[in-house]
Amino acid sequence: MEIKFEEIKALLPQKFPFLMVDRVIAMEKGKSIVAIKNVSGNEIHFLGHFPNMAIFPGALILEGLAQTAIILFRKSYENDKTLDDPNIMFFFGAANSRFFHPVVPGDQLRMEVKVIKAYSTGGMVEGVASVDGKKVAKGELTFGLKRKEEMTR
Repeated sequence: MEIKFEEIKALLPQKFPFLMVDRVIAMEKGKSIVAIKNVSGNEIHFLGHFPNMAIFPGALILEGLAQTAIILFRKSYENDKTLDDPNIMFFFGAANSRFFHPVVPGDQLRMEVKVIKAYSTGGMVEGVASVDGKKVAKGELTFGLKRKEEMTR
């Protein structure tokens, strides 16, 4: 199952310049997903990370894995209207994250996410990011769903 950029924009709460998924190239609903992020030297974060040697921030690799997980859960549970509620937010935490190689402009980041556990209010996924078949990062991500009004308490 391929998902193109316009649908990805509709599925994710994040907007420019914080979209970290360009295309989904494979997905098994409720189980796994593979997405692509094309890294361009024109991206705003390269102004400060780092001015003399552009390196894609590790935190944004994890963000890309998290966004890939959101797409997987939204597409896996399309009939669950809770996920369509604009007042529902995804909250992520990363554990056991490791970075192995830098990602630079011109790279195509391949993000693979597999479900470890899924609950009605959250779950846990395992994500691996690679470039040209070489693992650049990995991590376990846990997430939960919260309503916006719960955040202001």
